[in-house]
Amino acid sequence: MENIRNFCIIAHIDHGKSTLADRLLEYTETVSARESQNQLLDDMDLERERGITIKSHAIQMKYELNGKHYNLNLIDTPGHVDFSYEVSRSIAACEGALLVVDAAQGIEAQTISNLYLALDHNLTIIPVLNKMDLPSAMPEEVIDQIVDLIGCNRDDIILASGKTGYGVYDILEAIIKKIPAPKGNPDAPLQALIFDSVYNSYRGIIAYFRIFNGNIRKNDKVKFVNTGMEYNADEVGILKLEKKPVDTIYAGDVGYIISGIKDAREVKVGDTITHVVNPCSDTIKGFEDVKPMVFAGIYPVETDDFEELRIAMDKLQLNDASLTFEPESSAALGFGFRCGFLGMLHMEIVQERLEREFGMTVINTVPNVSYHAFTTKGLMLVVNNPSDMPEETHVGRIEEPYISAQIITKSEYIGPIIGLCIDKRGILKNQVYLTTNRVEITFEMPLAEIVFDFYDRLKTISRGYASFDYHPIEYRDANLVKLDILLNGDPVDALSALIHRENSQQFGRKICEKLRQLIPRQQFDIAIQASIGAKIIARETVKAYRKDVTSKCYGGDITRKRKLLEKQKKGKKRMRQVGNVEIPQSAFLAVLKLDE
Repeated sequence: MENIRNFCIIAHIDHGKSTLADRLLEYTETVSARESQNQLLDDMDLERERGITIKSHAIQMKYELNGKHYNLNLIDTPGHVDFSYEVSRSIAACEGALLVVDAAQGIEAQTISNLYLALDHNLTIIPVLNKMDLPSAMPEEVIDQIVDLIGCNRDDIILASGKTGYGVYDILEAIIKKIPAPKGNPDAPLQALIFDSVYNSYRGIIAYFRIFNGNIRKNDKVKFVNTGMEYNADEVGILKLEKKPVDTIYAGDVGYIISGIKDAREVKVGDTITHVVNPCSDTIKGFEDVKPMVFAGIYPVETDDFEELRIAMDKLQLNDASLTFEPESSAALGFGFRCGFLGMLHMEIVQERLEREFGMTVINTVPNVSYHAFTTKGLMLVVNNPSDMPEETHVGRIEEPYISAQIITKSEYIGPIIGLCIDKRGILKNQVYLTTNRVEITFEMPLAEIVFDFYDRLKTISRGYASFDYHPIEYRDANLVKLDILLNGDPVDALSALIHRENSQQFGRKICEKLRQLIPRQQFDIAIQASIGAKIIARETVKAYRKDVTSKCYGGDITRKRKLLEKQKKGKKRMRQVGNVEIPQSAFLAVLKLDE
């Protein structure tokens, strides 16, 4: 065990984690020159196209220092705030972390929140100043920031460049010398933590785990503690670039298990694996429960595909434990799922992964949160979807969830950020300077206000320097109304929204204007209306295509033209009665981009 080191790489978006991981693999000769490519651990097309890491990726490297051979288990993590749950899981499986900071940009938002995550788990932090090859690098200034933040010595900071390979050998030496070897008893009962899982159509579910105590052999009878299910370990192995089967994995190491599990619900990320014969007495404390920020409906375009979508969602949840979902139905869209996401990017990625990996074309509804509605008789209803809201005359009061939000940013952006939060009905609670130019602002605000465009606007006004974290506090009374969108008099429940009364008029007008641009023209007029109860507060019309039926009339009496126009009008009226208005997918997402 003393020759094993488990570590992860944490950083803000685009500070060079994946590039540095590529160099580590290259310098430890884990990959040959033929296999080598950029973003080697990012195996999804989506990750390569966008240049972001979506999933944590584990790989084992071998390295020799002073005549001793070491096994280094590296977990590369995402940098985007929407995937911080992936980071927390990686941290739970490690003893140390490389904190990578861009020498040109300095410490940014996610650097701080990921650092706090690592410190909460008592990880050893090795600060790395990356991108030293850039002409715009400011090493002295950024080293001061790192010393301020972590309180380390200036000599502890390793100067490196993931692109050129400068400093990589220093990093490998620091990993071995500074990160402690894993603790654990190889002779104790087996105790292993599942930190990730993936579905393979040939082998079933493959679970990735880190062993804290004991060991696991091929063909052992194992038990997943939380689900209580028992399996045979058909194959265990270590994570190289390809999975490599071995006979035994010992305490302190990271590996995978294949046991022919076909049902996705039987594997829970955060579960403990133990032996059936000699089980461990207690489970390993998993990661904290995920907190969905955004709720939205996902529906199949063809209603017959509902079961296929359910299977696809189960398989996707295996690989993305932060996705939560439950079935729901909609009058406009049929059967689908109400899903919880960590943010708007997460929602977008889930939709793209469903289309690419499972061939499912889906429709997303307007994101929202859960409310408590109290009827005039005092009965409390939980309203997850605006279409479940009772008639306004039957509602006594509505409560909405409030959160306590912490925003860490540079001091120069305080004014615009406070302005944004107050616009979103936030109440300023506290303001603390963490360093000379870094400040933490605490707000209490409604969860519904952060769902739409809050992140995007926060990132825009702070130039990406603000990190955002929150926890729910309580439900409070709110002056909310249900805004319905009607197309030719028929309500479209997928576009309904619960919104604060003061903003309803403006919101209704904006959404009608947006829909007018997005709904394609038909052979008849389409009336788009926003209503609160029976009161119409905004209206737009999509004009019909109209053939010029009077073009064949050269002169002559006006009654001939009138007759043709009346005939056309009757046809349009009849067509309107039987005509269906197709709503494109872009219209459902239009609500999210009303300020563009």
